[in-house]
Amino acid sequence: MEPFLVIFTLISYLVGSFPTGVVLTKLSGGADIRREGSGNIGATNVTRVAGKKLGALTLAGDLLKGFLPVFIGGQLLQPAVSLMELRFAVCLFGLAAFLGHLYPVYLKFKGGKGVATACGVFLCLEPAVIPIELLLFVAVAAIWRYVSIASLAAAAAMPFALMGLSYIKVVSLPALLLSIVTAVFIFVRHRDNIRRLLRGTEDKIGAPG
Repeated sequence: MEPFLVIFTLISYLVGSFPTGVVLTKLSGGADIRREGSGNIGATNVTRVAGKKLGALTLAGDLLKGFLPVFIGGQLLQPAVSLMELRFAVCLFGLAAFLGHLYPVYLKFKGGKGVATACGVFLCLEPAVIPIELLLFVAVAAIWRYVSIASLAAAAAMPFALMGLSYIKVVSLPALLLSIVTAVFIFVRHRDNIRRLLRGTEDKIGAPG
């Protein structure tokens, strides 16, 4: 298992590193998204700068970057390892993909904030928790009109949502630990947004790019 684990973890990181927003905006003839709007490579900035269609495609691509390594890696490993080993391995693949988005080798390790990619990871690991997270995200965004607050709320709530879900079904400990790790990284990557929120200068939903 060990050679496969190392190789597929690296593959997961490289998949997560794929800069969806940068590639799509360049292919569409637009400017480098890293030099437009907030400078972030994620779907929110792509939507503000390049429109809803490219924003939606960026979101889908970033989700897939998290989902596919976990799904494919799990399918390849499942016949050969124990359940505990499988749970650990797929969470490792998910973490690698998530970190790839945050610190992509293709962009000199300057990436995005990881919300969509983390969502893709947990969509594969614990799909039952995604509707809860989505409802929370939408509710917070509708009330406060800030994508950043909605993203932070969803990230912070993920470990608690998984713990609540554990009363209904088995939730793996590696998945719970991964939710804590991803939440911490998401908060760190949103530090500039948090500063702008405290200053009252953060863009609301619908604000021009």
